[in-house]
Amino acid sequence: MTELAGPAQRPRTIRRSMAGYVAITKPRIIELLLVTTVPTMILASGGWPDLRVAIAVLVGGTLAAGGANAFNSVYDRDIDAVMRRTQHRPVASGEISAAGGVVWATLLSIASLVILTVYANVLAAALALAAIVFYAVGYTMILKRRTAQNIVWGGAAGCMPVLIAWAAVTGTLTWAPVILFLIIFWWTPPHYWPLSLRYRDDYAAAGVPMLPVVAERPVVMRQITIYSWAMVLTSLVLIPVAPMGWVYIVGSVLLGAVFLWEAHALGRRVRRGDDDVRPMRLFHWSITYLALLFLAVAIDPFVG
Repeated sequence: MTELAGPAQRPRTIRRSMAGYVAITKPRIIELLLVTTVPTMILASGGWPDLRVAIAVLVGGTLAAGGANAFNSVYDRDIDAVMRRTQHRPVASGEISAAGGVVWATLLSIASLVILTVYANVLAAALALAAIVFYAVGYTMILKRRTAQNIVWGGAAGCMPVLIAWAAVTGTLTWAPVILFLIIFWWTPPHYWPLSLRYRDDYAAAGVPMLPVVAERPVVMRQITIYSWAMVLTSLVLIPVAPMGWVYIVGSVLLGAVFLWEAHALGRRVRRGDDDVRPMRLFHWSITYLALLFLAVAIDPFVG
């Protein structure tokens, strides 16, 4: 019985370790990044992009984001262990060692740069490197624990995939990818601050100065509203810049109207002093908004 127990348990341990290493790359965040990458390549190509370049961007971009997220998981293991929402993350719980996480993050990052350099171009690889460094160092190590504007400027790293995708397809950058970058840049605060409202106590316990921790709810809502309007207006600027056809025009107007309605509705609940202001409603809608907006970006070249 003793001899049989060892081999039976080993595969489960290996699977848990593999699952842990995958988990510290934060796959759900990567999925959201890829939602913006594919439509950007389609828009840059005016149709289907070159298959080799598209695969290189998807694989290289996934590895780059995974590497940056893994660095973040290692560095933030102390505060992750304090927060209920994150205390079961593999590095915070001790399932994955810090050293193992750093090695894994480094390997993923190097692999991403090699793939993008060889199968796309140097500009795309350089932008990926900038994104990794900015997220792992600029946001994680410098901004996150020091300023309430952490997610504003740190969110710029999450905007980089559209620049990488455009550069990989065209070899250059124009105003269109800059507008796409800005849409995601303005989108990040009204996406993340409702989540911070929901888990305010967790961030406070961890000593992370997210805006809902250091400011009153009306102030947070004013900022969410401002960024929401900036995002919607910027999405409309893409229409003459790209230029975009009727699919994107209709989609951006309707989606933007719903987003603004949800943002202002959250503000009304805050001003009324509701016990439960339901911030996650805007959080979940923000994900749907971004996915559908970039779906319109992808469809438009074929229809518009």
